[in-house]
Amino acid sequence: MIVNAFFLFISGAEIGFILFIVLMVFGADKVPEIARGLGKGIKQIKNATNDIKSEISKGAKERGIDVDITQDVQKEIEKAKEDINEITGPVKRQF
Repeated sequence: MIVNAFFLFISGAEIGFILFIVLMVFGADKVPEIARGLGKGIKQIKNATNDIKSEISKGAKERGIDVDITQDVQKEIEKAKEDINEITGPVKRQF
């Protein structure tokens, strides 16, 4: 799984500026409460998403649908690697 998040193409300086504005608007005493609320909201969304995924997987398994597509994809990738190695095996790069 590719874990490369481009947080809406926002740089570190822009995130710092946004945090500065939030600090100025809400004050230093409200920022921890806001962050705590955002954390709880994100956790609830994550839990709901996981519940939905598990229900979909469970329903698919009950109907006999293959839900583990990653193994099929991995097999195809391995076959492609073998084909490439078979073709380029005799050719070696000399650097």
